[in-house]
Amino acid sequence: MRLLRAGVAGLLLAGLMAVPTVSQDEPLDRIDLPDGWRPEGITALDGKLYVGSLADGAIWVVDPADPSSGRVFAPGHANRVTVGVEADPAGESIWAAGGSTGKIRAYSIDGEGPTTWTTEDGLGFYNDIAATEDGVYLTDSFVPQLEFMPPPVTGRANFFRSVPFSGELEYIDGAFNVNGVVAVPGGLIVVQSTPGALFRVECGPGYAFPQTCETFRIDTGDIQLSGGDGLELDGDVLYVVRNSGNVVTAVRLDQSLTSASLVAEFRHPDLDTPTTAALIGDDLWVVNARFGTPAAPDTEYWLTRLDAIGGTDG
Repeated sequence: MRLLRAGVAGLLLAGLMAVPTVSQDEPLDRIDLPDGWRPEGITALDGKLYVGSLADGAIWVVDPADPSSGRVFAPGHANRVTVGVEADPAGESIWAAGGSTGKIRAYSIDGEGPTTWTTEDGLGFYNDIAATEDGVYLTDSFVPQLEFMPPPVTGRANFFRSVPFSGELEYIDGAFNVNGVVAVPGGLIVVQSTPGALFRVECGPGYAFPQTCETFRIDTGDIQLSGGDGLELDGDVLYVVRNSGNVVTAVRLDQSLTSASLVAEFRHPDLDTPTTAALIGDDLWVVNARFGTPAAPDTEYWLTRLDAIGGTDG
């Protein structure tokens, strides 16, 4: 959600729930979203894809095996925005980051809610979410910090607290900084959109809120990651969705999470300002935000399927 620019492309869709005609033995390479949806974030849970809307904060759910199943999971609302979308590890909730609204929302998996939190300072741009067993982490693209909330405990109020970054990550004034985030053993990985860099983050779990989140730059050599937006992790393969250049870059992380090597770059004619991606089996489903196309009620949006490489654990 990230950088509002770039891209032109394709046609699709004609109506609120239009879907492509696909024979049973024909691989599905794209899924239509409702006209005017303005997608940005995506997550996968139990074989379904959940796609947020910048237009009004709504969330769409669809089973890729049955594109006609697409429906509104969470309705939109005036002055509401959904940027990053994330399923919690227990599969009980879908989280939504509220961009510049300063809000974070959670919906139960049956669509009830939302429960809404306003962060301590309500500043910046709340972008992407990593929901882990240790708590929920939220990136801020303009303020050098994470928002963190530990898991709920009966009888104890739960809230988000701002935790500043320390270490090697330095924010650039006036630029889009930390964007996508994924959980890894012992911490997180974030991407800094400008200039395009990966960092390992260690905050420490538990109800004693960490005082800082220490950052360590991951050595990517001369790999181009500018415009890095969403991240998706598959074992040791990290997909960096880049909203500039219409490309998804896959890198392989070493075991210590200190360096990464280039595996592949995906360039597909259907990609139009890709922002985020979600993995289901061997399929990597990529959101096309189409930031370079004027957003209107009849603007067409879709998801593009790429063949995942397949990472190895350990």
